[in-house]
Amino acid sequence: MAKKLSSVLGIDIGSQTIKVAEIRTTGREPSISALGMTATPEGAVDHTGIFNPDAVAGALKALISECGATVNQAVVSIAGQASVLVRTLEVPRMNDDELKEHMQWEINRNIPFAESTVVSDFRKLPEEDPGSANVDVVMAISPQSAIDTVVQAVKKSGRSLAAIDVEPLAIGRCLELCYGDVLGTDPVCVVDMGAKTTAINVYSGGKILMPRQVPIGGDAITSAIAQAMGMSNTEADQLKQARASIPESAATGGGMGGATGGFQPYNPFADETSAFVPPGFEAAPEPSAPAASDPLPVPSEDAETMRLFNSFSGVLDEFTGEVRRSIDYFRSRGGDVRRILLAGGAAKIPGMAQYLSKSLGIECDAFDPTRRLNINVRKVAPGFIDDHKQEFVVAIGNGLHIFFD
Repeated sequence: MAKKLSSVLGIDIGSQTIKVAEIRTTGREPSISALGMTATPEGAVDHTGIFNPDAVAGALKALISECGATVNQAVVSIAGQASVLVRTLEVPRMNDDELKEHMQWEINRNIPFAESTVVSDFRKLPEEDPGSANVDVVMAISPQSAIDTVVQAVKKSGRSLAAIDVEPLAIGRCLELCYGDVLGTDPVCVVDMGAKTTAINVYSGGKILMPRQVPIGGDAITSAIAQAMGMSNTEADQLKQARASIPESAATGGGMGGATGGFQPYNPFADETSAFVPPGFEAAPEPSAPAASDPLPVPSEDAETMRLFNSFSGVLDEFTGEVRRSIDYFRSRGGDVRRILLAGGAAKIPGMAQYLSKSLGIECDAFDPTRRLNINVRKVAPGFIDDHKQEFVVAIGNGLHIFFD
């Protein structure tokens, strides 16, 4: 837990980019005073954690200087399938000593890592009914080595570490502050698509109800483009950033129940048993040769857009299927999701939100982590915040320790 601070630097260290967000507060009004993003040094970080803390520290130190952040205290999060286990549990109501003993038992039986030395913590989640027989608890377990490399990277960058957190809680803080006025306690699914992995988390009132992480992200789209187009991953990534989009006609419109027809938002009564998106993609049949009287086809921008889309549509099917399975599982436990918020750099492909809305039958929008925050950022290029705000959800959420903790 972070001590009470009036300002903090939120840090998000990803496999492709490092983001920082300096958050300050006056009374109960948080503001963003600095934002910055830089490329992660090649080979320094992957989905298992930080391999080269010195390289990360150098990049982080340069980024902090470049964006004009001056706050010394920092909050950083642990992420990655092999770096942290985050799980929510429902346990009988008990006093604090009993809960501590019980959670130690839960932690010992849930350790998924080969490394024997781990760091663990738990937190009781806010209660909707103080008189209920059970309480919800979120538990986090991480290998000691993963914690050590994060600590090294932050300290060598010249910052003091106020707290280490986990991404689902950082996202939850950002969600509650930015969207609490419109969501209330309605369950919402936040899909944070990174380079290597995607977090699919369900929240209610900022409280994490179901955290899940799947091994598919933007790099899978890049690799699919590279393979289909016969180019390097670097060239494919550049093409993805510059030209990739999802056509309006791409989604099936089947919704969560796989029914035919158009988009039907907020339909909790759809038949969920038939919903399934195949992991592969079958290209459309080759068109027949034009008749002699037909004009010769002329390549168009639309044709090139479809060709590029077709190269990664199989990955998109798999990605959509994982989101569908997560929501189906949550619904099978008696819950419902009526809105999806998209975060992460890989989710910025034009048409992604519309595609998910039409495919799943659920309203989907880009996550704006600057909503309801004052923005007093000076050292950014024009348009930077609008172009990249989806990527700062975790960094801003880490900075919001000063508001919630």
